[in-house]
Amino acid sequence: MSGETVLTAENLVRTYTTGGGMFRAAADVKALAGVSFSLRAGRTLAVVGESGCGKSTLARLVTMIEKPTDGVLRVDGRDVVGADYQERKRLRQEVQIVFQDPYGSLNPRKKVGAILEEPLRINTRMSAADRKERAESMMAHVGLRREHYSRYPHMFSGGQRQRIAIARALMLQPRILVADEPVSALDVSIQAQVLNLLMDLQDEFDLAYLFISHDLSVVRHIAEDIMVMYLGRAVEHGPREAIFDAPRHPYTQALLASTPAVEPAHRRERIALTGELPSPINPPSGCAFHPRCPFATDRCRTERPELRPVHGREVACHHAEAIADGVATRKGATAAADASAAQ
Repeated sequence: MSGETVLTAENLVRTYTTGGGMFRAAADVKALAGVSFSLRAGRTLAVVGESGCGKSTLARLVTMIEKPTDGVLRVDGRDVVGADYQERKRLRQEVQIVFQDPYGSLNPRKKVGAILEEPLRINTRMSAADRKERAESMMAHVGLRREHYSRYPHMFSGGQRQRIAIARALMLQPRILVADEPVSALDVSIQAQVLNLLMDLQDEFDLAYLFISHDLSVVRHIAEDIMVMYLGRAVEHGPREAIFDAPRHPYTQALLASTPAVEPAHRRERIALTGELPSPINPPSGCAFHPRCPFATDRCRTERPELRPVHGREVACHHAEAIADGVATRKGATAAADASAAQ
């Protein structure tokens, strides 16, 4: 049913242990440090941020490839973390993924028909005739012809291979589709075709999309809601229009300003970020973004901001109210800090 909540994440944490040996102690890396969101049928939530922010880790947790270290994950109201083997197997059919690389995600030794039928052969008791019928039907939905059924992946272009990957992901009739950079490996001329296909399929099957991308122009085209992540945490989360028209977190502003725009109305004042993404092994104190933020104050260096409602979205920034019209001002942030200290 359109609008129904199909996925809920509460304070998801994923910690990895790295290093360790004779002369070095092991260290814990929080790839996800407490992420919460919900996803409704028929809608798209885009997750954006730099490499290393936790986007792909979140995709692995949602698709049940990995278990969260802590937190709650529910699919259709059913607990994923505490589910037994059989229940997790059933829940996995509700969540499917389309990978970034259409060349590496398909088995080159199998024909398209066998690739599409494999999920049905593993998870259902359908007859061979029924499997072939559903495979050919799904091929038609994604714009492939019947004669493609007996061809190998190397005989197709990148765009056609991604259509095959999308068809395979939909064979079990999932409710949630995780798209991990699904068009970044494609030519620009093909990207719009695949995005439009995804939108048409969403309308037809009432799918919920978790769309992971670093390309904000793509996100603007396909998503209704956006979650901006930095170093394992969400720093801004809300409707597409609110975030694109007037971002309230300096990191969101920097991402949008760095996106090339042909139309002058969409161009933004450049915000220079100094330094690189900090190491998740030893994250900064206070706000993790403060070493790179040109508007950081002493409060930012000592107190980590939590997500809170600000002008129609949630923002993890102490000075979000001072950030107006999509461009932060050092004067506004300093005034806000002085007012807070006076209280």
